[in-house]
Amino acid sequence: QVQLVESGGGLVQAGGSLRLSCAASGRTFSSYTMAWFRQAPGKEREFVSSIRESSNTGYADSVKGRFTISRDNAKNTVYLQMNSLKPEDTAIYYCATSHYYYPRTDQYNYWGQGTQVTVSS
Repeated sequence: QVQLVESGGGLVQAGGSLRLSCAASGRTFSSYTMAWFRQAPGKEREFVSSIRESSNTGYADSVKGRFTISRDNAKNTVYLQMNSLKPEDTAIYYCATSHYYYPRTDQYNYWGQGTQVTVSS
């Protein structure tokens, strides 16, 4: 049973930084792509970033240059460093993975409970 537990959310002023963490358990962490999604109030959940087992990364255009995803396979943990935060980054952030090694954005089927990020102006 794959389990994902996020932490690190909170309230920050615009221009500030936060680092989210996601601890994974239940299977060989290092073999699978990990991702972050977010859902703002009244909006659909959207892809933010992903990282493959090779550490190749991908980002949504809205966060490129501001967010950095990384993974520590020894700790079974994926991180999302968020810099230069904007009010429009306010959302619940979810960690996700898939039973596919290289999932499309619609193929993630394991989710954490989410962590709230609020950016004040």
